[in-house]
Amino acid sequence: MPRVVSDGGESIDTDDVASRTSSHRRVDGVQHGYKVGVPPKKSLFAEFSDAVKETFFADDPLRQYKDLPTSKKIWLSLQHVFPVLDWGRNYSLGKFKGDLIAGLTIASLCIPQDIGYSKLANLPPQVGLYSSFVPPLIYAAMGSSRHIAIGPVAVVSLLLGTLLQNEIDPNTHPLEYRRLAYTATFFAGVTQAALGFFRLGFIIEFLSHAAIIGFMAGAAITIALQQLKGFLGIVNFTKKSDIVSVMKSVWGNVHHGWNWQTILIGASFLAFLLVAKYIGKKNKKLFWVSAIAPLISVIISTFFVYITRADKHGVSIVKNIKKGINPPSVSLIYFSGPYLAKGFRVGVVAGMIGLTEAIAIGRTFAALKDYQIDGNKEMVALGTMNIVGSMTSCYVATGSFSRSAVNYMAGCKTAVSNVVMSIVVMLTLLLITPLFKYTPNAILSSIIISAVLGLIDYESAYLVWKVDKLDFLACLGAFIGVIFSSVEYGLLIAVAISLAKILLQVTRPRTVLLGNLPRTTIYRNVEQYPDATKVPGVLIVRVDSAIYFTNSNYVKERILRWLRDEEEQQQDQKLSKIEFLIVELSPVIDIDTSGIHALEELLKTLEKCKIQLVLANPGPVVIQKLRSAKFTDLIGEDKIFLTVGDAVKKCAPKAVDNV
Repeated sequence: MPRVVSDGGESIDTDDVASRTSSHRRVDGVQHGYKVGVPPKKSLFAEFSDAVKETFFADDPLRQYKDLPTSKKIWLSLQHVFPVLDWGRNYSLGKFKGDLIAGLTIASLCIPQDIGYSKLANLPPQVGLYSSFVPPLIYAAMGSSRHIAIGPVAVVSLLLGTLLQNEIDPNTHPLEYRRLAYTATFFAGVTQAALGFFRLGFIIEFLSHAAIIGFMAGAAITIALQQLKGFLGIVNFTKKSDIVSVMKSVWGNVHHGWNWQTILIGASFLAFLLVAKYIGKKNKKLFWVSAIAPLISVIISTFFVYITRADKHGVSIVKNIKKGINPPSVSLIYFSGPYLAKGFRVGVVAGMIGLTEAIAIGRTFAALKDYQIDGNKEMVALGTMNIVGSMTSCYVATGSFSRSAVNYMAGCKTAVSNVVMSIVVMLTLLLITPLFKYTPNAILSSIIISAVLGLIDYESAYLVWKVDKLDFLACLGAFIGVIFSSVEYGLLIAVAISLAKILLQVTRPRTVLLGNLPRTTIYRNVEQYPDATKVPGVLIVRVDSAIYFTNSNYVKERILRWLRDEEEQQQDQKLSKIEFLIVELSPVIDIDTSGIHALEELLKTLEKCKIQLVLANPGPVVIQKLRSAKFTDLIGEDKIFLTVGDAVKKCAPKAVDNV
């Protein structure tokens, strides 16, 4: 028996080493004894309930109620609907100090923004302030985000203004226009609350991140162009929102429609706002500079117009803002008649956009502070506040990114900052709205322009371009659609391209050739791993998707094309003929009857060519369906293996021995 001496002086039996190596190789091969497992068959009810649970209740929301007394379950249910009952118990004076400072800071930002955004929606300025009074109070009690700041936002305001004026002229029929706005707000809230209640939040995911980037950038440019009316002092301005119509209107009024005093006011304060924003961005400790800059601009410009009586020289002003808090508006909502359907249509679109923006903002700041928000709970909270808002003279409110960022940097601890902001807005409505009479519209335009510039995220757009060209197409399509047509068409293009991408990936899944990594039993994509070698006489193909009726024929044809290409290559190189086709099914999470039928046709085609079909590692759902369809009997149990290595060991043992 041969022996050698190791470096440590120990005597080693070389036959023993050979035996252990041989044993190790047997473990890597078929001899390990494991076969593809088939899970126990479930009843129809069990399959259905599991599918519903995974689709709608993946987070298992009822888990916390198990084995608890009824009183505790009721309390937990109330906490689920009103999170304030949970975090409110641990609220302290220290947290209130942070919330007070943050609330006062975002109030100074929201008041001038609300007046400007309401004009963007073609609504009276007080309606914008109303929307930062009632909705934030509702959200503070029902929302799960600590940092989101609630109120009107530029994109939703533009969307409402564009869609609603297509139905009713806000200048000739202001009351009917406001009624339609309240109706749209009501249905926006119903849409949001319904999506959350029925746990259908995944629907908003159809608007991809890339599409949102393009949509927001296009909306920002459209909003900025719309503000040229107030910025330049133009009286007769187009009602269209596309860039061509706006620029025609701007240049058409250049000789007799522009007002130099208005331009001077707007340009001066726009420069001030941009400088303030730059200071706040460069030095995080000076965030308050950019936060209070809009209010300072309003105060100074209002005082300037008042003492110079610039309004007598063509400078357009806000005029009267109605004093007092929100009047009830339930009776103004269209619950019947022709405007009901129109309000519903506009409300659904506005609700979805508002929801997408708010959920994205909430998740962003939750990740920064390492806590979780419940998406469905957020939808119910946002929906409820808009339903209540529609009954209290508000229009669609949602999370504002600029205000939420200021809220976060100001040291906000809980949603109480929204309550503080709401109280400040209430006091403004009750006491000081008459002081805004001489506020020039040019300053509101400057505030909106400076606010929406932050929506143009060119860095993210460039990253999308580098990562995924098809995603960038969705981004570009949404952008072009908004600026050259309208907000609704841009949104439609964004959704259409996003859905087209999904359909393309579903109907044309990837199939790749696998090769063996030298000195291993691992098989990987030959394009990704150039060192991977093909097994003589065996073609190994991996399908990287579920096989459904939408792609089953393509998968079959693509596999046969791989086979033809490989055979032609082998004929040219005079290599051995292919005898086995191994299909790696690890990524195939599901298969339907069309997919099984495609496998049957593939099997028949291969039999005519005297090539054997072999399957490797089908998942539990796939193997169960293959057995139910008797395909396992058709192909033979001995042609189904746990791994590609096992299949190759059985089909081409000589090739494996040479590894």
